[in-house]
Amino acid sequence: MVGFLIALLSGALMSIQGVFNTQVTKASGIWAASAFVQFTALIVCMGAWLIMERGSLMQVFSVQPKYMLLGGAIGAFITYTVIRSMDMLGPAKAVLLIVVAQLLVAYLIELFGLFGADKQPWEWRKAIGMAVAIVGIIIFKWK
Repeated sequence: MVGFLIALLSGALMSIQGVFNTQVTKASGIWAASAFVQFTALIVCMGAWLIMERGSLMQVFSVQPKYMLLGGAIGAFITYTVIRSMDMLGPAKAVLLIVVAQLLVAYLIELFGLFGADKQPWEWRKAIGMAVAIVGIIIFKWK
């Protein structure tokens, strides 16, 4: 149940952050806003690390395979694409498409066991759920 609530909070925070970042972009520019977002995230993470962990920061470099260290770089492009999509589509449409894309890619990662994830078998109910989500996009965009 706690994981469910944390996931809901994550989704809510992502939507709020996207709106905030889009407004910051209007005052500064997309890459300046993205850099500010990543910098403030660094400050918060370092503060949390100092309070909660205090282990060696260098341990992150022991991860295998090394391409797993690209998460931060991917995060910069996530910030950019969220800002651009919210600016062009509005928060609701952008988040709907973002969430469905996340769901589809996450299912494919599980289905094929990519990036070290446990491989999961094909399930019709999950495919039907994805189809329902896509139909939801069509209904949401229907005028």
